[in-house]
Amino acid sequence: MSKADRPDLPGSTDRFLEEKATYAVRGSEAPDLEAGVKAIRNVVKTLPSRPGVYRMQDAKGDVLYVGKARVLKNRVTNYTQVAKLPKRLQRMVSQTRGMTIVTTRTEAEALLLEAQLIKRFRPPYNVLLRDDKSFPFILLREDHPFPQVRKHRGARRTKGQYFGPFASAGSVTSTLNALQKLFLLRSCSDSFFANRKRPCLLYQIRRCSAPCVGRIDRQDYDELVEDAKLFLAGKSTGVQARLGKQMAEAAEKQDFELAAVYRDRLRALTYVQGSQTVHAEGLGDGDIFALASKAGQMCIQAFFIRGGQNWGHRSFFPAHTADVPEDEVLTDFLMQFYEEVPPPKRILLDRDLAEAELVAEALSERAERKVEISRPQRGDRRKLIEQARRNAEEALDRRMAESTTQVKLLRELADTFELPEPPSRIEIYDNSHIMGTNATGAMVVAGPEGFRKNSYRKFNIKKARTDDDFGMMREVLERRFARLEKEDPDRNQGEWPDLILIDGGKGQLNAVLEIMEEQGVSDVPVIGVAKGPHHGREGREVFHLPGGREVTLPVNSPLLFYVQRLRDEAHRFAIGTHRQKRAKSLTTSSLDEVPGIGPNRKRALLMHFGTARAVKGAALEDLERAPGISKSMARQIYDYFHPRG
Repeated sequence: MSKADRPDLPGSTDRFLEEKATYAVRGSEAPDLEAGVKAIRNVVKTLPSRPGVYRMQDAKGDVLYVGKARVLKNRVTNYTQVAKLPKRLQRMVSQTRGMTIVTTRTEAEALLLEAQLIKRFRPPYNVLLRDDKSFPFILLREDHPFPQVRKHRGARRTKGQYFGPFASAGSVTSTLNALQKLFLLRSCSDSFFANRKRPCLLYQIRRCSAPCVGRIDRQDYDELVEDAKLFLAGKSTGVQARLGKQMAEAAEKQDFELAAVYRDRLRALTYVQGSQTVHAEGLGDGDIFALASKAGQMCIQAFFIRGGQNWGHRSFFPAHTADVPEDEVLTDFLMQFYEEVPPPKRILLDRDLAEAELVAEALSERAERKVEISRPQRGDRRKLIEQARRNAEEALDRRMAESTTQVKLLRELADTFELPEPPSRIEIYDNSHIMGTNATGAMVVAGPEGFRKNSYRKFNIKKARTDDDFGMMREVLERRFARLEKEDPDRNQGEWPDLILIDGGKGQLNAVLEIMEEQGVSDVPVIGVAKGPHHGREGREVFHLPGGREVTLPVNSPLLFYVQRLRDEAHRFAIGTHRQKRAKSLTTSSLDEVPGIGPNRKRALLMHFGTARAVKGAALEDLERAPGISKSMARQIYDYFHPRG
């Protein structure tokens, strides 16, 4: 189902949307079971006996839960029978003050819409796929005479063939390296390709065939592209045979240099086959999922198989799974997972799903071809399932062990620095600049589960002088707390910090406390982390607390190592953000700001005048003589740099 066909989303059509109604009964914001049941009963009176999706909403209109139903009236009526509901759903009903209903033609369409809305609203009572980062793919572009191969994330808008998903950026990188060695396809950008006069380093190390300078013709390059497609589709046997034949022919002609090239490519192919091939006869394209559960926590292990090759595996830890049956968790996970990833032909699971046929129907509709869901009982596929289950159990054990250690550290942190309770959200701030240029601020977030990278934030310094560290910190925190006051004024969404760490000493701490007092924030603890008297020695950090107190920890303290890790992560993120900004500034010029100046005109002006500064200082007559610049455009450029007072 394409984005244009998705109901209830921006830019959608009404393909599935036959009826939408919002029912709201406003009441107290405090949980009230009787008021919640009353609101739901008011909705039930007008509900049709048709498939659809319902959204439970609180008094402010925030979505509490998204559900789908084969018969809306029957499903929603169940929520009024409070005694039969688990405690989790009773709490949800007590907060419900309104509902939004969307009817669909079939239950499969309702299931697809439910997954879309869960991803959009991330309700607190739905099972959520925590890791919502997009998965990497390999893109073989088809919009250039000499196709480029590269890593790709996000929307698949570029014309070409996409191969994936891969479990991680590392597995994509290793496969791309193999593709370069095997098929010598270019990875450079189109502008780099167009401006080459001689082969680059990749040609010298035999990782590119240098089509940019004519070292290979179009026909031979197309053959390499076709071989790459076969390899990525898991049909590498023919490629291997062809390389072996070409190596033998080159050796027979005593062209040993060419034979060595084929030998190296053949060796690379053999290595990839050995590291990626999975012994699963006839599996082709498929995903494998197994679920492990222990002490109320769950882990889902995924293996990605494409063309019989293992493209990596990843562990997922869904949120909000307490009191939810395992097969329901796995069903919700699958629907949210395949919101971002195209479903393969086969999905292998370690258990039967109550709604397996419905999930298969919905995913088939989304993929526009048949998707098969099965639970293998014997043979190689059964062994793959068992392997995935072992991985899930081991990943869950590691997660729980890490969580236990983390909980102990947070408890010790609270005891050492006299916090009211162990913090569930720690925000660490740092700034970065060089000689006052490209100044940026950075915020990283940590909690009981480790670093929350989805919550990291970058701040471009806009107002403060970039040589004023206190001023930059002031700007960062003012913007941070202004946003918190706007988006979470009641502090009930878990976005407010329980502790703030600042990379700095007494001066930075006092400046931050002053800023927070101005913002009306007095209940968030702040600690400054400064290096001790011997700057270069690890373990001599001094912790500055409000009121002038200072704390030091033993050099072998686990808590010290933990806080150092938090500070170093903030420093790493700040430096990375600064470098990205600096790199971008090196490729921009004042010409980029002139209306009507695109890449071609910018190139023509720079070729004619030499530098952007020369363009800025050029007379109107000189601009008119520049190639590709009309008189009206010359006037526009001149007026931009010489505004009339």
